[in-house]
Amino acid sequence: MVTGGAGAIGAAVCGLLADAGHTVVVADLAQSEAESAVARLPGGPHRGIGLDVSDTERVKTEMAQVEDELGPVEVLINVAGWDRFVPFVDTTPEFWDQVIDVNYRGTLNTVHAVLPGMIERERGRIVSVASDAARVGSSLESIYAGAKGAVISFSKSVAREVAKHGITVNVVCPGPTDTPLIRGMADDLGSGEKFIDALTRAIPMRRLAEPEDIAPAIAFLASPGAAFITGQTLSVSGGLTMS
Repeated sequence: MVTGGAGAIGAAVCGLLADAGHTVVVADLAQSEAESAVARLPGGPHRGIGLDVSDTERVKTEMAQVEDELGPVEVLINVAGWDRFVPFVDTTPEFWDQVIDVNYRGTLNTVHAVLPGMIERERGRIVSVASDAARVGSSLESIYAGAKGAVISFSKSVAREVAKHGITVNVVCPGPTDTPLIRGMADDLGSGEKFIDALTRAIPMRRLAEPEDIAPAIAFLASPGAAFITGQTLSVSGGLTMS
């Protein structure tokens, strides 16, 4: 199960998992986009579902239906996320709720839905995508950084609880990544290319990440080869946060 699976990073992850022989459930806010992403995957049977991860009851219902039809969710990848660049003093409680609901509560919902079955089966992989904004802070992203920081702390705590059941829980923190989301956020500032150029200059490798740079780290942490890695936070940032 990959939430945000039709987005740039999510789709890259789905492709790697499908290549590795997994049956992939692509979950995205728009079912049509999820189904389009499934159509591009090799193998199968894969499935695309429309899912608002912030809707607790809907997540429970969809997860149960997926398990009834395709079998247990053995790997959960939380990629779904949303943000806008806004100075904190200009944010509103409504904005706080939206950012927190998607970026943190969404992870709570999906993990809570699949974890009992993983514990019963004594195996499972959970990988959540946070952000290096959570590790070092990021101007204009205070609420997002806080929500992603919560994902990191939550994941470490759950990792401690379920390690004895053979379940691993890890986090990948991308640095600035060239996706439609960040391009749109930059355009909203009225200085799109200038902002992207500034980000690029700040990265030691002098480029933004591509989704294909992030996906292999996620796929590895979901693989059998990562069976003894849990409670970890891996930055994939071109050296931006190496210190």
